[in-house]
Amino acid sequence: MNRLVAKIKACKWDEHSSDLTIIRRQVFVEEQDVDERDEWDPLDPDHYHFMALIDSDVIGCGRLSRNGQIGRMAVLAKYRNQGIGGRLLRFMIRFASDNHVNHVFLHAQTHAIPFYSQFGFEVEGDVFHEAGIPHQFMKLVS
Repeated sequence: MNRLVAKIKACKWDEHSSDLTIIRRQVFVEEQDVDERDEWDPLDPDHYHFMALIDSDVIGCGRLSRNGQIGRMAVLAKYRNQGIGGRLLRFMIRFASDNHVNHVFLHAQTHAIPFYSQFGFEVEGDVFHEAGIPHQFMKLVS
């Protein structure tokens, strides 16, 4: 299968919230049945945001808190398994390093642990639930 080449870029919530909201609503709320109250928080304007684009279409997103937590990573279903999530994650890790955000970590849905492990994240601790979905804490070690 040919891999699509998506452009990855950092963006501001106040300029791109509508595009980011569409992706997150489709992936988390509609596909994964996450309650809207669990998906949205007042912290979005305070975090770094990232988007993956094919031409001018936003097809993926991610969020990085200033304390190093990666979250809200999502790629639309028809674009998955084409390397876009990996490119997005690598971009976010590099951005964190370039902006002196140390101790990068995330709460991985348990099915996604192998994906994050490929990029140097290691599991710590026990399984816990967020928004009714099993997760594990992972930190970037390499």
